[in-house]
Amino acid sequence: MRLLMAIFAVVLLASCSASQPITERGRYDALSATVWFQTSGEFRALCFQAYQLAGWRLDADLRDSARTKPRAVIVDVDETVLDNSPHQAKVMQNDTAYPAWWRQWVEKADARPIPGALEFLKHASSKNVSVFYVTNRSADERAATLKNLRQVGFPDADELHLMTREDESSKEVRRTRIAQTHDIILLIGDNLGDFAAAFDRQPLEARNGAVERLQREFGSRFIVLPNPLYGDWESAVFEYGGGLTPERRHQLRKSILRSFE
Repeated sequence: MRLLMAIFAVVLLASCSASQPITERGRYDALSATVWFQTSGEFRALCFQAYQLAGWRLDADLRDSARTKPRAVIVDVDETVLDNSPHQAKVMQNDTAYPAWWRQWVEKADARPIPGALEFLKHASSKNVSVFYVTNRSADERAATLKNLRQVGFPDADELHLMTREDESSKEVRRTRIAQTHDIILLIGDNLGDFAAAFDRQPLEARNGAVERLQREFGSRFIVLPNPLYGDWESAVFEYGGGLTPERRHQLRKSILRSFE
């Protein structure tokens, strides 16, 4: 999920040299989102709500004896089961942007579980439901990611069940591979691309249109976690463009707002 962010962030970092520092607007655009993510009871409540709903849906499916293949749930990693908001805080404190400090953060393997995630996945595993971690972290981040997942107690934290980014950021090929051997009963993520290819690299109108068409899946088979920090929702606002200055990004965020006369 972070691949698209990385593409234009690399160019962004190059533009934010000593001659063009990150502006005050650019520095604080994500500040309130990060404070909310780290401190608000509302964030924790939404996470608990999402994972409790996932538990209800899983238990309901377990009562269905028509399944012919082993059951599986697919979860994203970043901001779905692991909390990387300390990395967000680090880049803001140092007036930088992703991917600065990302590798150091991953190697620490110190991310805490998202509220409700550990309990739900342990419950799924106890019911012989396989857990697949489908992430757009890169292959060279596998060892540190597995270490982090294991040391906080997530089930199925092994080479078979962790599927990192391959040739492209879309997760559809990996989901299809899992579906060949398992019935996927739930997909859980914080980004629409965690659920279906219909959302991949689509403009705002198309993304929202796909949500309308698939609305019955949300809360049934698709469980969404809150993430105001980053994601394809914001990439769509920027029209998936690279090399945007913090000031331009701020302008685009502001220009998309609906107001009234």
